[in-house]
Amino acid sequence: MFADYAKITIRSGKGGDGHVSFRRELYVPNGGPDGGDGGKGGDIIFEVDRGMNTLADFKHKRKYAAEDGEEGGKRKCHGANGADRVIRVPEGTVVKDAESGLVIADMSAENQRAVILRGGRGGKGNMHYATAVMQAPKYAQPGKPGKEIEVILELKVIADVGLVGFPNAGKSTFLSRVTNARPKIASYPFTTLDPHLGVVDLGDGVNFVIADIPGLIEGASEGVGLGHRFLRHIERTKVLLHLVDAAAFDGRDPVDDIDKINAELAAFSEDLAGKPQIIAANKVDAVYVGEGEKHPLDRIREIWEPRGVQVFGISAVTGEGVKELISAIHAMLLEMDDAPTVFEQEYDPMEAVEEAELPFTVEKVAEGMFSVQGPRVERMLGYTNLDSEKGFAFFQNFIKENGIEDTLKELGIADGDTVDVCGWEFEYLS
Repeated sequence: MFADYAKITIRSGKGGDGHVSFRRELYVPNGGPDGGDGGKGGDIIFEVDRGMNTLADFKHKRKYAAEDGEEGGKRKCHGANGADRVIRVPEGTVVKDAESGLVIADMSAENQRAVILRGGRGGKGNMHYATAVMQAPKYAQPGKPGKEIEVILELKVIADVGLVGFPNAGKSTFLSRVTNARPKIASYPFTTLDPHLGVVDLGDGVNFVIADIPGLIEGASEGVGLGHRFLRHIERTKVLLHLVDAAAFDGRDPVDDIDKINAELAAFSEDLAGKPQIIAANKVDAVYVGEGEKHPLDRIREIWEPRGVQVFGISAVTGEGVKELISAIHAMLLEMDDAPTVFEQEYDPMEAVEEAELPFTVEKVAEGMFSVQGPRVERMLGYTNLDSEKGFAFFQNFIKENGIEDTLKELGIADGDTVDVCGWEFEYLS
Protein backbone atom coordinates (compact mmCIF):
# COMPACT_ATOMS: atom_id res chain seq x y z
CA MET A 1 0.00 0.00 0.00
CA PHE A 2 1.17 3.55 -0.78
CA ALA A 3 2.60 4.91 2.50
CA ASP A 4 1.83 8.61 2.88
CA TYR A 5 1.53 8.89 6.69
CA ALA A 6 3.82 8.07 9.60
CA LYS A 7 4.21 8.97 13.25
CA ILE A 8 7.71 8.90 14.70
CA THR A 9 9.63 10.06 17.78
CA ILE A 10 12.72 12.21 17.34
CA ARG A 11 15.32 13.20 19.94
CA SER A 12 18.29 15.52 19.66
CA GLY A 13 21.56 14.68 21.42
CA LYS A 14 22.40 15.68 24.99
CA GLY A 15 25.34 18.03 25.45
CA GLY A 16 28.42 16.48 27.00
CA ASP A 17 29.19 17.36 30.62
CA GLY A 18 32.00 19.71 31.50
CA HIS A 19 35.02 18.04 33.08
CA VAL A 20 36.59 18.58 36.51
CA SER A 21 40.36 18.17 36.59
CA PHE A 22 43.52 20.01 37.65
CA ARG A 23 46.87 20.42 35.99
CA ARG A 24 49.30 17.89 37.40
CA GLU A 25 52.78 18.05 35.92
CA LEU A 26 56.31 17.78 37.16
CA TYR A 27 57.51 21.08 38.59
CA VAL A 28 53.90 22.38 38.60
CA PRO A 29 52.74 21.28 42.06
CA ASN A 30 49.76 23.62 42.26
CA GLY A 31 48.41 23.64 38.72
CA GLY A 32 45.08 25.29 38.16
CA PRO A 33 41.84 23.80 36.86
CA ASP A 34 42.06 22.40 33.33
CA GLY A 35 38.74 20.59 32.87
CA GLY A 36 37.51 20.95 29.26
CA ASP A 37 34.03 21.68 27.92
CA GLY A 38 31.60 19.01 26.82
CA GLY A 39 30.69 18.58 23.17
CA LYS A 40 27.42 19.75 21.66
CA GLY A 41 24.67 17.17 21.14
CA GLY A 42 23.72 16.24 17.59
CA ASP A 43 20.84 17.89 15.74
CA ILE A 44 17.81 16.23 14.17
CA ILE A 45 17.74 17.24 10.50
CA PHE A 46 15.15 16.45 7.83
CA GLU A 47 16.39 16.34 4.25
CA VAL A 48 14.61 15.78 0.93
CA ASP A 49 15.62 12.66 -0.97
CA ARG A 50 14.37 12.85 -4.55
CA GLY A 51 14.83 9.11 -4.89
CA MET A 52 12.03 8.47 -2.37
CA ASN A 53 8.33 8.67 -3.22
CA THR A 54 6.64 7.14 -0.15
CA LEU A 55 7.02 7.06 3.63
CA ALA A 56 7.34 3.27 3.68
CA ASP A 57 10.76 3.46 5.36
CA PHE A 58 9.09 4.74 8.54
CA LYS A 59 6.67 1.83 8.84
CA HIS A 60 8.95 -0.32 11.01
CA LYS A 61 11.38 2.20 12.52
CA ARG A 62 9.64 4.73 14.76
CA LYS A 63 12.43 6.27 16.89
CA TYR A 64 15.29 8.44 15.63
CA ALA A 65 17.95 9.94 17.88
CA ALA A 66 21.07 12.03 17.33
CA GLU A 67 24.31 11.28 19.18
CA ASP A 68 25.09 12.79 22.57
CA GLY A 69 28.10 15.06 22.91
CA GLU A 70 31.18 13.67 24.65
CA GLU A 71 32.28 14.77 28.10
CA GLY A 72 35.13 17.27 28.25
CA GLY A 73 38.57 15.99 29.12
CA LYS A 74 41.59 17.01 31.15
CA ARG A 75 44.15 19.47 29.84
CA LYS A 76 41.31 21.67 28.55
CA CYS A 77 40.33 19.10 25.94
CA HIS A 78 36.94 19.79 24.37
CA GLY A 79 34.60 16.80 24.10
CA ALA A 80 33.60 15.73 20.59
CA ASN A 81 30.29 16.98 19.27
CA GLY A 82 27.59 14.35 18.78
CA ALA A 83 26.81 13.37 15.19
CA ASP A 84 23.66 14.84 13.65
CA ARG A 85 20.85 12.48 12.68
CA VAL A 86 19.72 13.18 9.10
CA ILE A 87 16.25 11.81 8.33
CA ARG A 88 15.56 11.57 4.60
CA VAL A 89 12.01 12.04 3.34
CA PRO A 90 10.36 12.36 -0.09
CA GLU A 91 9.72 15.83 -1.45
CA GLY A 92 6.31 17.09 -0.40
CA THR A 93 6.51 15.71 3.14
CA VAL A 94 4.98 17.96 5.79
CA VAL A 95 6.35 17.55 9.33
CA LYS A 96 3.78 18.31 12.05
CA ASP A 97 3.83 18.34 15.83
CA ALA A 98 1.86 15.25 16.87
CA GLU A 99 0.30 16.89 19.92
CA SER A 100 -0.97 20.11 18.34
CA GLY A 101 -1.11 19.16 14.66
CA LEU A 102 0.73 22.39 13.74
CA VAL A 103 3.19 22.50 10.84
CA ILE A 104 6.87 22.42 11.81
CA ALA A 105 8.34 22.20 8.28
CA ASP A 106 7.20 21.62 4.70
CA MET A 107 9.91 19.71 2.88
CA SER A 108 9.29 21.05 -0.61
CA ALA A 109 10.26 23.88 -2.98
CA GLU A 110 13.40 25.62 -1.63
CA ASN A 111 13.14 23.97 1.78
CA GLN A 112 15.23 20.88 1.03
CA ARG A 113 16.94 20.65 4.42
CA ALA A 114 15.64 21.75 7.83
CA VAL A 115 16.98 21.51 11.37
CA ILE A 116 13.99 20.44 13.46
CA LEU A 117 15.64 19.91 16.87
CA ARG A 118 18.96 21.35 17.97
CA GLY A 119 21.26 19.35 20.20
CA GLY A 120 21.94 20.36 23.78
CA ARG A 121 24.83 22.72 24.50
CA GLY A 122 27.92 21.18 26.07
CA GLY A 123 28.64 22.02 29.69
CA LYS A 124 31.57 24.19 30.70
CA GLY A 125 34.59 22.61 32.36
CA ASN A 126 35.87 23.75 35.74
CA MET A 127 38.57 25.88 34.08
CA HIS A 128 35.86 28.51 33.51
CA TYR A 129 35.00 28.89 37.20
CA ALA A 130 38.39 29.86 38.61
CA THR A 131 38.40 33.27 40.27
CA ALA A 132 40.75 35.16 42.55
CA VAL A 133 38.90 33.81 45.58
CA MET A 134 38.05 30.39 44.10
CA GLN A 135 41.20 29.13 42.43
CA ALA A 136 40.38 25.40 42.51
CA PRO A 137 36.69 24.96 41.61
CA LYS A 138 35.62 21.34 42.00
CA TYR A 139 32.51 21.56 39.90
CA ALA A 140 31.68 21.81 36.21
CA GLN A 141 28.53 22.48 34.26
CA PRO A 142 26.47 19.51 33.04
CA GLY A 143 25.51 19.37 29.38
CA LYS A 144 22.12 20.66 28.36
CA PRO A 145 19.66 17.82 27.74
CA GLY A 146 18.43 16.97 24.25
CA LYS A 147 14.82 17.46 23.22
CA GLU A 148 12.37 14.71 22.35
CA ILE A 149 9.05 15.14 20.56
CA GLU A 150 6.63 13.04 18.54
CA VAL A 151 5.98 14.21 14.98
CA ILE A 152 3.61 13.27 12.19
CA LEU A 153 4.87 12.95 8.62
CA GLU A 154 2.31 13.56 5.87
CA LEU A 155 3.18 13.21 2.21
CA LYS A 156 1.18 15.64 0.08
CA VAL A 157 1.81 15.14 -3.63
CA ILE A 158 3.01 18.14 -5.64
CA ALA A 159 0.82 18.76 -8.68
CA ASP A 160 -0.86 21.64 -10.52
CA VAL A 161 -4.21 19.92 -11.02
CA GLY A 162 -6.07 17.62 -8.66
CA LEU A 163 -8.31 15.11 -10.42
CA VAL A 164 -11.24 14.21 -8.15
CA GLY A 165 -14.36 12.15 -8.54
CA PHE A 166 -16.27 9.16 -7.23
CA PRO A 167 -15.00 5.62 -7.91
CA ASN A 168 -15.38 4.44 -11.52
CA ALA A 169 -15.85 7.96 -12.88
CA GLY A 170 -13.04 7.20 -15.33
CA LYS A 171 -10.19 9.16 -13.76
CA SER A 172 -7.52 6.53 -14.41
CA THR A 173 -8.57 6.20 -18.06
CA PHE A 174 -8.48 9.99 -18.46
CA LEU A 175 -5.05 10.25 -16.86
CA SER A 176 -3.61 7.53 -19.07
CA ARG A 177 -4.92 9.34 -22.18
CA VAL A 178 -3.61 12.84 -21.45
CA THR A 179 -0.37 12.10 -19.57
CA ASN A 180 2.57 9.72 -19.41
CA ALA A 181 1.11 7.96 -16.35
CA ARG A 182 0.04 4.35 -16.64
CA PRO A 183 -2.31 3.60 -13.74
CA LYS A 184 -4.16 0.30 -13.50
CA ILE A 185 -7.49 0.64 -15.24
CA ALA A 186 -10.46 -1.52 -14.26
CA SER A 187 -13.91 -1.35 -12.72
CA TYR A 188 -13.12 -1.12 -9.03
CA PRO A 189 -15.93 -1.76 -6.55
CA PHE A 190 -14.39 0.76 -4.18
CA THR A 191 -11.48 2.87 -5.39
CA THR A 192 -7.88 2.94 -6.55
CA LEU A 193 -5.74 3.08 -3.40
CA ASP A 194 -2.72 4.97 -4.71
CA PRO A 195 -2.51 8.54 -6.03
CA HIS A 196 -0.95 8.74 -9.49
CA LEU A 197 0.96 11.64 -11.02
CA GLY A 198 1.07 12.36 -14.73
CA VAL A 199 2.65 15.11 -16.84
CA VAL A 200 0.57 16.71 -19.59
CA ASP A 201 3.03 17.66 -22.34
CA LEU A 202 1.78 20.55 -24.48
CA GLY A 203 4.98 20.77 -26.53
CA ASP A 204 7.75 23.38 -26.64
CA GLY A 205 8.67 22.55 -23.04
CA VAL A 206 5.23 23.54 -21.74
CA ASN A 207 3.62 21.08 -19.35
CA PHE A 208 1.68 20.70 -16.12
CA VAL A 209 1.21 17.92 -13.60
CA ILE A 210 -2.08 16.18 -12.83
CA ALA A 211 -2.60 14.12 -9.67
CA ASP A 212 -5.22 11.39 -9.89
CA ILE A 213 -6.56 11.34 -6.35
CA PRO A 214 -8.15 8.03 -5.29
CA GLY A 215 -11.93 8.10 -5.63
CA LEU A 216 -13.86 9.88 -2.91
CA ILE A 217 -16.89 8.54 -1.09
CA GLU A 218 -19.38 10.18 1.21
CA GLY A 219 -17.87 10.79 4.63
CA ALA A 220 -14.35 11.10 3.23
CA SER A 221 -13.78 14.34 5.16
CA GLU A 222 -14.46 12.40 8.36
CA GLY A 223 -11.96 9.71 7.46
CA VAL A 224 -14.44 7.22 6.03
CA GLY A 225 -12.83 5.06 3.38
CA LEU A 226 -9.37 6.49 4.13
CA GLY A 227 -10.78 9.90 3.20
CA HIS A 228 -8.20 11.97 5.07
CA ARG A 229 -5.42 10.15 3.26
CA PHE A 230 -6.95 10.98 -0.10
CA LEU A 231 -7.93 14.57 0.56
CA ARG A 232 -4.53 15.67 1.86
CA HIS A 233 -3.03 15.05 -1.58
CA ILE A 234 -5.00 17.83 -3.27
CA GLU A 235 -4.10 20.53 -0.75
CA ARG A 236 -1.16 21.67 -2.89
CA THR A 237 -2.99 21.71 -6.24
CA LYS A 238 -3.99 24.99 -7.90
CA VAL A 239 -7.00 23.71 -9.86
CA LEU A 240 -9.52 20.96 -9.12
CA LEU A 241 -10.85 18.95 -12.05
CA HIS A 242 -14.11 17.20 -11.19
CA LEU A 243 -14.67 14.12 -13.30
CA VAL A 244 -18.22 12.72 -13.15
CA ASP A 245 -19.87 9.80 -14.88
CA ALA A 246 -22.39 11.43 -17.21
CA ALA A 247 -23.63 8.02 -18.35
CA ALA A 248 -24.48 7.06 -14.75
CA PHE A 249 -23.41 3.44 -15.22
CA ASP A 250 -23.49 2.92 -11.44
CA GLY A 251 -26.91 4.47 -11.14
CA ARG A 252 -25.49 7.70 -9.71
CA ASP A 253 -26.73 11.19 -10.58
CA PRO A 254 -23.77 13.25 -11.91
CA VAL A 255 -25.26 16.51 -10.61
CA ASP A 256 -25.62 15.01 -7.13
CA ASP A 257 -22.07 13.63 -7.35
CA ILE A 258 -20.62 17.11 -7.89
CA ASP A 259 -22.53 18.48 -4.91
CA LYS A 260 -21.35 15.65 -2.66
CA ILE A 261 -17.72 16.01 -3.71
CA ASN A 262 -17.80 19.74 -3.01
CA ALA A 263 -19.42 19.08 0.37
CA GLU A 264 -16.59 16.71 1.30
CA LEU A 265 -13.96 19.24 0.18
CA ALA A 266 -15.57 22.01 2.24
CA ALA A 267 -15.89 19.78 5.30
CA PHE A 268 -12.19 18.90 5.11
CA SER A 269 -10.81 22.37 4.40
CA GLU A 270 -12.15 25.78 3.44
CA ASP A 271 -9.06 26.28 1.30
CA LEU A 272 -9.92 23.19 -0.75
CA ALA A 273 -13.49 24.33 -1.31
CA GLY A 274 -12.24 27.72 -2.49
CA LYS A 275 -9.89 26.40 -5.18
CA PRO A 276 -10.79 27.10 -8.85
CA GLN A 277 -12.71 24.24 -10.44
CA ILE A 278 -13.44 22.77 -13.84
CA ILE A 279 -16.06 20.07 -14.38
CA ALA A 280 -15.62 17.28 -16.92
CA ALA A 281 -18.69 15.14 -17.62
CA ASN A 282 -17.09 11.88 -18.76
CA LYS A 283 -18.52 9.04 -20.90
CA VAL A 284 -20.74 11.36 -22.97
CA ASP A 285 -20.35 8.88 -25.83
CA ALA A 286 -22.33 6.35 -23.79
CA VAL A 287 -25.09 8.61 -22.47
CA TYR A 288 -28.64 7.43 -23.09
CA VAL A 289 -31.32 10.12 -22.89
CA GLY A 290 -34.89 8.95 -22.64
CA GLU A 291 -37.83 10.71 -24.23
CA GLY A 292 -38.61 13.93 -22.43
CA GLU A 293 -35.37 13.79 -20.39
CA LYS A 294 -32.67 16.43 -20.35
CA HIS A 295 -29.10 15.51 -21.25
CA PRO A 296 -26.95 15.27 -18.06
CA LEU A 297 -24.37 17.63 -19.59
CA ASP A 298 -27.04 20.32 -20.07
CA ARG A 299 -28.25 19.87 -16.51
CA ILE A 300 -24.73 20.34 -15.15
CA ARG A 301 -24.11 23.43 -17.32
CA GLU A 302 -27.37 25.07 -16.24
CA ILE A 303 -26.30 24.82 -12.60
CA TRP A 304 -22.55 25.48 -12.69
CA GLU A 305 -21.78 27.76 -15.63
CA PRO A 306 -23.77 30.67 -14.06
CA ARG A 307 -21.42 30.28 -11.07
CA GLY A 308 -18.38 30.82 -13.30
CA VAL A 309 -17.36 27.14 -13.49
CA GLN A 310 -16.50 25.80 -16.93
CA VAL A 311 -18.14 22.49 -17.89
CA PHE A 312 -16.90 20.15 -20.62
CA GLY A 313 -18.37 16.99 -22.03
CA ILE A 314 -15.66 14.42 -22.75
CA SER A 315 -14.97 10.77 -23.40
CA ALA A 316 -11.73 9.50 -21.92
CA VAL A 317 -12.05 6.40 -24.13
CA THR A 318 -12.58 8.05 -27.54
CA GLY A 319 -10.84 11.34 -26.79
CA GLU A 320 -13.92 13.45 -27.52
CA GLY A 321 -13.63 16.92 -25.94
CA VAL A 322 -10.34 16.10 -24.20
CA LYS A 323 -8.19 18.54 -26.20
CA GLU A 324 -10.53 21.44 -25.43
CA LEU A 325 -10.54 20.52 -21.74
CA ILE A 326 -6.75 20.43 -21.53
CA SER A 327 -6.51 23.83 -23.26
CA ALA A 328 -8.95 25.34 -20.75
CA ILE A 329 -6.97 23.94 -17.80
CA HIS A 330 -3.71 25.32 -19.19
CA ALA A 331 -5.28 28.76 -19.75
CA MET A 332 -6.50 28.79 -16.14
CA LEU A 333 -3.05 27.85 -14.82
CA LEU A 334 -1.43 30.65 -16.85
CA GLU A 335 -3.52 33.17 -14.92
CA MET A 336 -2.25 31.88 -11.57
CA ASP A 337 0.92 32.35 -9.59
CA ASP A 338 3.37 29.68 -10.73
CA ALA A 339 5.03 29.51 -7.31
CA PRO A 340 4.56 26.10 -5.63
CA THR A 341 2.14 25.80 -2.74
CA VAL A 342 4.16 25.58 0.48
CA PHE A 343 2.72 25.29 3.98
CA GLU A 344 4.11 27.93 6.31
CA GLN A 345 5.69 27.00 9.63
CA GLU A 346 3.19 27.25 12.48
CA TYR A 347 5.24 25.78 15.31
CA ASP A 348 8.92 25.81 16.27
CA PRO A 349 9.58 23.02 18.78
CA MET A 350 12.81 24.61 19.99
CA GLU A 351 11.16 27.96 20.72
CA ALA A 352 8.32 26.18 22.49
CA VAL A 353 10.74 24.27 24.70
CA GLU A 354 12.73 27.39 25.55
CA GLU A 355 9.56 29.31 26.42
CA ALA A 356 8.36 26.43 28.59
CA GLU A 357 11.63 26.34 30.53
CA LEU A 358 11.61 29.70 32.26
CA PRO A 359 14.95 30.54 33.95
CA PHE A 360 13.35 30.73 37.40
CA THR A 361 10.39 32.03 39.39
CA VAL A 362 10.68 33.99 42.62
CA GLU A 363 7.63 34.45 44.82
CA LYS A 364 6.48 35.05 48.38
CA VAL A 365 4.51 31.99 49.50
CA ALA A 366 3.77 33.01 53.10
CA GLU A 367 4.82 35.53 55.70
CA GLY A 368 8.56 35.08 56.17
CA MET A 369 8.67 32.34 53.50
CA PHE A 370 9.93 32.73 49.92
CA SER A 371 10.39 30.32 47.01
CA VAL A 372 12.89 30.18 44.15
CA GLN A 373 12.15 27.51 41.52
CA GLY A 374 13.05 26.71 37.92
CA PRO A 375 15.07 24.41 35.62
CA ARG A 376 18.00 26.80 35.46
CA VAL A 377 18.33 26.91 39.25
CA GLU A 378 17.98 23.12 39.46
CA ARG A 379 20.81 22.66 36.97
CA MET A 380 23.02 25.01 38.96
CA LEU A 381 22.39 23.05 42.15
CA GLY A 382 23.20 19.84 40.30
CA TYR A 383 26.80 20.84 39.75
CA THR A 384 27.38 22.88 42.92
CA ASN A 385 28.71 21.37 46.15
CA LEU A 386 26.90 23.43 48.79
CA ASP A 387 28.77 21.65 51.58
CA SER A 388 32.03 23.29 50.59
CA GLU A 389 32.87 26.90 51.31
CA LYS A 390 33.76 27.61 47.72
CA GLY A 391 30.67 25.86 46.40
CA PHE A 392 28.42 27.87 48.69
CA ALA A 393 30.17 31.06 47.60
CA PHE A 394 29.46 30.13 43.97
CA PHE A 395 25.78 29.57 44.90
CA GLN A 396 25.57 33.03 46.52
CA ASN A 397 27.18 34.62 43.49
CA PHE A 398 24.66 32.88 41.19
CA ILE A 399 21.73 34.21 43.26
CA LYS A 400 23.13 37.73 43.07
CA GLU A 401 24.23 37.78 39.40
CA ASN A 402 20.89 36.48 38.12
CA GLY A 403 18.83 39.12 39.91
CA ILE A 404 17.22 36.66 42.32
CA GLU A 405 18.38 38.57 45.40
CA ASP A 406 17.04 41.86 43.98
CA THR A 407 13.67 40.24 43.34
CA LEU A 408 13.55 38.88 46.90
CA LYS A 409 14.22 42.35 48.23
CA GLU A 410 11.42 43.75 46.09
CA LEU A 411 9.10 41.17 47.61
CA GLY A 412 10.03 42.42 51.10
CA ILE A 413 12.39 39.73 52.36
CA ALA A 414 14.01 40.44 55.75
CA ASP A 415 16.87 38.93 57.73
CA GLY A 416 15.86 35.61 59.25
CA ASP A 417 13.24 34.79 56.59
CA THR A 418 13.35 31.38 54.93
CA VAL A 419 14.07 30.87 51.24
CA ASP A 420 13.17 27.54 49.58
CA VAL A 421 15.48 27.01 46.58
CA CYS A 422 14.31 23.91 44.70
CA GLY A 423 13.87 21.96 47.96
CA TRP A 424 16.86 23.44 49.81
CA GLU A 425 15.95 25.80 52.65
CA PHE A 426 18.20 28.74 53.58
CA GLU A 427 18.00 31.50 56.16
CA TYR A 428 18.29 34.89 54.52
CA LEU A 429 20.98 37.26 55.81
CA SER A 430 21.63 40.54 54.04
